[in-house]
Amino acid sequence: MKRALITGVTGQDGAYLSELLLGKGYEVYGMLRRSSSADVVDSRLRWLGIEKDIRYVDGNLTDLSGLIRTFKEVKPDEVYNLAAQSFVKSSWQQPLLTGTVTGLGTANVLEAVRLECPTARFYQASSSEMYGLIQEPVQTETTPFYPRSPYAAAKLYAHWMTVNYRESFDLHASSGILFNHESPLRGIEFVTRKVTDGVARIKLGLEKELRLGNIDAKRDWGHSKDYVRAMWLMLQQDVPDDYVIATGRTTTVRDMCRIAFDHVGLKADDHIVICPDLFRPAEVDVLLGDSTKAREKFGWVPEIGLEEMIREMVDVDLQRVRRNMK
Repeated sequence: MKRALITGVTGQDGAYLSELLLGKGYEVYGMLRRSSSADVVDSRLRWLGIEKDIRYVDGNLTDLSGLIRTFKEVKPDEVYNLAAQSFVKSSWQQPLLTGTVTGLGTANVLEAVRLECPTARFYQASSSEMYGLIQEPVQTETTPFYPRSPYAAAKLYAHWMTVNYRESFDLHASSGILFNHESPLRGIEFVTRKVTDGVARIKLGLEKELRLGNIDAKRDWGHSKDYVRAMWLMLQQDVPDDYVIATGRTTTVRDMCRIAFDHVGLKADDHIVICPDLFRPAEVDVLLGDSTKAREKFGWVPEIGLEEMIREMVDVDLQRVRRNMK
C-alpha cells in the first residue's frame, strides 16, 4: 500500500486529493498546524465524508525540526506540498508571513524530504500567478515569470527551489503550475466562491448587492477535481518535471458572474457594484495556460467545464444558505 503525506490537507485541493488517493488505495497522512479553530478545520474533509479515513500529524511548514520528525515517522512514498498562505490579497498585508510560509516553508519541506525520505516523490503546488504581467499571450512551461504580488513572488521562490533540489540532489520533485481552479470547497474569500455565495444570498433575499473589484480581469478557470488528478499523474511519471495545468480558455470575472446569475434567473448587471478598494495594488489582467505538455506526456485533459463548475458551486451555496436560514 502506497503512503502519501499531504500538507494543506484541509484546503480545497487537499480534500479532493485525499479523496482521490483514498480511492486508489493509498494510506493518506494529512499534516495539520495547531489552530484554535480545530473543531471546524476539517469541514471540507467532512463534506466529502472522508475525515475519519485520514491519519493526521501535527506540523508546520516553518518548523524544519518538526517536519524532519514527521517525515522520519511517516516515511511517505509521495509528498504533496499544498500548504501556503494562498490568498493573494492578504499577501500585501502580510508579505513577510507569506514569504516565510509559502516560500521558505517549501524549502523546509524539500530539506526534510532530502534528509529523511530522499526516494519519495515530491509535488510542489506552483501557481499561474507567477506569470503575473504576462510576457506571452499564452503561458507555457517556458514562458518567463513576472510576479505581481508577494504571494506570487513567494510561489516563484518555492518553484525554483523545487527545480534546484531536483537538479542538485536528484529528488523526484515536480511542480504543477496550476491555473485557477475552483469548486464548492473553495474558500469564501476567493472571487468565484464570493460570487456564487453572493448569488445564492441575493436569490434568497438576504442581500441585494454583490461588491467586486476588477471584473474585467481574465482567468483560465478549471475544477479542482480535475487538477488534483493532474498532481497525482505527475508523480506517476518516471522522470520528474514541471507542467502547466490549465483549460486553455480564459473568461472575464464579468462573464463568470453572468453564468452564476443566469443560473438562478437573475441579471448580473442589476446586482454588481464595483468597489475601487477591492482592486489589487498591482493587477494581473489576464492568464491563459497551455497544458499541451501534460496532455502529451500523461494524457491529462479537464473533464468539467466552467459553466458546469459555476452552476455546481451556486447550487451548493444555495443549499448552504438555506440550511443556515433554518
